[in-house]
Amino acid sequence: MKRVGNLWPQIVSFANLAAAAKAAAAGKRGRPDVAAFNLNLEWEILALRRELESGAYVPGPYRKFRIRDPKPREISAAPFRDRVVHHALTRVIEPIFENRFSPHSYACRKGLGTHAALRRAAKGARGCSFALKCDIRKYFASIDHTILLDQLSRTIKCRPTLDLAARIVSGFRPAADPPARYFPGDNLFTPFERLRGLPLGNQTSQFFANLYLNGLDHLVGEKLRPEVYVRYVDDFVLFGQDKSRLREMQSPIGQTLESLRLELHPGKSRIYRTADGVTFLGWRIFPDRLRLVRPNIAGFRRRMRALQRDYAAGSISWDDVSVRVQSWLGHVSHGDTWVLRERLLSEFAFGPGGWPERPGRLLRLQCEEPPGGRP
Repeated sequence: MKRVGNLWPQIVSFANLAAAAKAAAAGKRGRPDVAAFNLNLEWEILALRRELESGAYVPGPYRKFRIRDPKPREISAAPFRDRVVHHALTRVIEPIFENRFSPHSYACRKGLGTHAALRRAAKGARGCSFALKCDIRKYFASIDHTILLDQLSRTIKCRPTLDLAARIVSGFRPAADPPARYFPGDNLFTPFERLRGLPLGNQTSQFFANLYLNGLDHLVGEKLRPEVYVRYVDDFVLFGQDKSRLREMQSPIGQTLESLRLELHPGKSRIYRTADGVTFLGWRIFPDRLRLVRPNIAGFRRRMRALQRDYAAGSISWDDVSVRVQSWLGHVSHGDTWVLRERLLSEFAFGPGGWPERPGRLLRLQCEEPPGGRP
């Protein structure tokens, strides 16, 4: 396929940088760094543009913090002006790759996303007896910089654009080096000589994660051809009626991942009977129903207790509580969770001073379960 060039003028245009700043600020305008950038928006964009055009742009240090979602993860947040650059880059190059991406990849793509992936997996569970569930060991921490940049250069031939991508990729250093892993052809020093890792939280990381496994998607979808295949970042599942055929697919999948210097998680990659349920994207998927996994339920309770404390202290309003609860309800309503929702919401009461003067107030936020709500 023909390589694409002359992208740099689009990336550094004032209009693209302004749109990138707006996208990067969405939902975060109250944060000090975002507010400071927007206070002198035109000047900041012009200064950023001059740095990019002159080659003087250097990414700033990341701010690292840990979350539980539901398992502990380290998030690396880039300075806001760097996030503007990330959006400016992906706004131009992502559409170029969209037609090259497999339809089986669902993460962070327009018209797809978590719930579309869940519906597709649910269809696989309803129509197939077995599922090969795969999980890549420490995916983001293992992405090889050289391989990733080579994948970019196979489609893009604009040198300044590739240089900017390389600067963003190499600008991240994990807090601790991932464990050394050896692959065929390595010598004793190879794992320590190759730069690895992308930060969780970058706009560019989401795009790069999709690109890195695009070859795997095409292998599975076009050559192995299971009845249903769904990938969401590093979590993917293949459905089929023939257990032995699914088992045969494991070898070419492993070889493809090996060529990318990745490996399957041995404890999380195996064949399941769909009648016993398959865990995917925080759900337990059965042929006739979807159940939320326990860590997600515990996470909701933890967030609700925090909301109770903040509401009692007066630091958030009832509208803030309502928005967050409605967001969660919108997500879990994609499964068979009506009884679970009622039970969880009845556990929490919100009233002035922390007293339960309004018991059941949360229950009124729950809409009637839509007919055919199950994916």
